[in-house]
Amino acid sequence: MRRAPWLTMILILTGAPAAAAADGVEAEVRKASAGYAEAYNKRDYQALAAQWAERAELVEGGARVAGRDAIVASIRGWLERHPQARSSSAAAGLDDLAWLVGSWQATDAKEGTTVTLTYEKAVGGHALIGRTKIVPKQGDTIETIDVIHADRATGRVRSWLFDSTGARAEGVFSSDGMAFNRTFAGTPADGAGRTAWTQVIVPGGEGRFTIQSIDRSLDGQPLPDHPPLHFKKLR
Repeated sequence: MRRAPWLTMILILTGAPAAAAADGVEAEVRKASAGYAEAYNKRDYQALAAQWAERAELVEGGARVAGRDAIVASIRGWLERHPQARSSSAAAGLDDLAWLVGSWQATDAKEGTTVTLTYEKAVGGHALIGRTKIVPKQGDTIETIDVIHADRATGRVRSWLFDSTGARAEGVFSSDGMAFNRTFAGTPADGAGRTAWTQVIVPGGEGRFTIQSIDRSLDGQPLPDHPPLHFKKLR
């Protein structure tokens, strides 16, 4: 079981009653989350290691990494392969995405497809729930559920997609300060093979934003980028 050092300290070392300990949990969570994001962005691997218990476990997608040293090595390897990656604290990360709340619509003029998105806050503001309806000019309508959640143990904002064709994917957010990048990995509708892509979300101000899916692949074979979709807020 994964356990961050701040949680161990609160529940074990202080000896405080549960109710009293709970009063300081949120502040400690925010502090630890912000510290993790700072260490991640500075590539301070010693500080990152301090956020993990010695026998911690990290489970992402279908992979499991056991032990603090292995976890930090995995994170370091990923950051060396993705030097532009950045993290914000989990709490701040969801605050940064709060502008998504509401209903949005875009139309692909070339294909004649209409895409409607609706996002709302859930579970006390600790998650965003999105619903997408894709209505093509010809063919069946596709509906998608998007769950965006702040993982306070790692400082990451993660998401899960499930659609009406049976496809599913798991993604992790990062931001360069101007756009949000959501890196996905999952399985297609028939359950065969692995898909991967990066969804670039660019806020445009005045009730507008753009989404584009790039770096797409199926079983490691590259696929063309999708053209950008320009969304306008309905309400």
